[in-house]
Amino acid sequence: MSTKPITCIVGLGNPGPKYHATRHNVGFWLVDRLARRYGAVLRGENKFSGEVARIRTPVGECWLLKPMTYMNHSGRAVSALAHFYKIPLEQMLVAHDDLDLAPGVIRLKQGGGHGGHNGLRDISAALGKDFIRARIGIGHPGHRDAVTGYVLSSPYKSEQAAIDSGLDEIERHWEAVQAGDLAKAMQEIHTAT
Repeated sequence: MSTKPITCIVGLGNPGPKYHATRHNVGFWLVDRLARRYGAVLRGENKFSGEVARIRTPVGECWLLKPMTYMNHSGRAVSALAHFYKIPLEQMLVAHDDLDLAPGVIRLKQGGGHGGHNGLRDISAALGKDFIRARIGIGHPGHRDAVTGYVLSSPYKSEQAAIDSGLDEIERHWEAVQAGDLAKAMQEIHTAT
């Protein structure tokens, strides 16, 4: 599975210190890591309803976006940036928390449904669903009635260590991901997680 190089990565989460350390914000955590790794500074941009930066890697330039719209309205920020910079959907990667994967397990895929994830639902409604996803496992609380409280709370220490390890792997293999060589990147990342 190979695509064109990724020119935008969107990390999903909710803004503000109240949500910073919650499971729902793992997409933000990945974008923050990539900004640090490549020496970029995320800055608030009103026209994109989010924090934006541009990184330069050996693969090329890539936009980073953290929507500041709250999860349910992520599509507004993503579509504003995508339309302004004419970023094709298949060159966009959305990093998000995934209840169906154990903490720290990472899966890359292109297209698909939203699986009940409100951020993915809103982006798909705004732009379509053919973007690439970095599914970051956070585990499941065991009952669907407990999901909201679970995603909006912090991981346990062991879960946080597993998530950090998974994010380390994406960061370590970022250039393979960014190059669009998803098969190679998935092999490297999945072997490690």
